[in-house]
Amino acid sequence: MKHISFHFDVISPYAWLAFERLPQALEGISLVVDYQPLLLAGLLGHWGQKGPAEIEPKRAWTYRQVAWLAQQQGSRLQLPRPHPFNPLALQRLALAAAPAGGTPSRRVVDLLFRHVWCRDGADPNAPDALDRLTQSVAPQRDPACAEVKAELRERTEAAAAAGVFGVPTLTCDGRAFFGLDALPMLRAALTGDAWFDGPAWDEAGRQPPGQQRLRT
Repeated sequence: MKHISFHFDVISPYAWLAFERLPQALEGISLVVDYQPLLLAGLLGHWGQKGPAEIEPKRAWTYRQVAWLAQQQGSRLQLPRPHPFNPLALQRLALAAAPAGGTPSRRVVDLLFRHVWCRDGADPNAPDALDRLTQSVAPQRDPACAEVKAELRERTEAAAAAGVFGVPTLTCDGRAFFGLDALPMLRAALTGDAWFDGPAWDEAGRQPPGQQRLRT
């Protein structure tokens, strides 16, 4: 049985679409999925990147693309307002739903994603809605406790140290697959595609850097 880690932050519409698509994309494969909450902002800070919403033309493209992708795969998606928003409370709630060192269930992660992407544009941090979500999740720990706060920070740092640079990222057998569009590639790896047995994976990753952009 294969073991997959699904690294996510509910702020990402691509993570929501990949989460929705995962059972169909990997249908027929015997596997266990661990859902790993982290903070996308922490990854972006670690790698010195801007998020898609911080570049105005990319922001507009991102929202158009995810709206199209959602209708293509039959997933509900309604952009919350505001977006981006601060996902800290939701990511802490995801961790608090599991014992220390554990991971949340798919049911819990589904509740969190639907809270963001399936409520007709509502603010994910509206207090009344957050209270109702917390009651539905029934966390095992206090999401605001120091233990949970530290654990989320540590998991984000550990993911960055392992080379995770964005969400969704799925890791399996020492390989990381980034993005919704990587699901077919992950399936190929899991079902014995011969490409993964040869040198191509490692050789492609060793491509030397070319011209470097000057920083001023």
